[in-house]
Amino acid sequence: MRGYFGIGVLNIKNALNLGTLWRSAYIFNADFIFTINKRYKKQASDTLRSYRHVPLFHFKDFDDFRDHIPYDCYPILIEQAKKAKSLHEFKHPQRAVYVLGAEDNGIPESYFKGFSVVQIKAEKDYCLNVASAGSIVMYDRYIKELT
Repeated sequence: MRGYFGIGVLNIKNALNLGTLWRSAYIFNADFIFTINKRYKKQASDTLRSYRHVPLFHFKDFDDFRDHIPYDCYPILIEQAKKAKSLHEFKHPQRAVYVLGAEDNGIPESYFKGFSVVQIKAEKDYCLNVASAGSIVMYDRYIKELT
């Protein structure tokens, strides 16, 4: 698949999760990662020193992020919601930016307008760790590119 993708977290609670997400982003060929409302502090969980390979952007709030989505890029919110599409059935666009919500508050429904919402279906009705959820989304994109 040609194109690019980035992945980031809104209101990340634990900086250690961002280090893990960054490592996965490097492994699954993300072009960039980002935070919305939080700054990144270097983490021991990024054992690959992914900052050398995958750039990190900071957006002060969701409006700042929305104003800076790359041209002709498809924004996708990863969130458990009634109207969300299943990741299993989702076709990843060539140019995408994925936004994850923090485990405790997720992404407010008021942010859904103008975005696709995708969820990771599971047997239990619990939310995943944000780094785990992001890794699953990137792996899903990676596997679907191979087929």
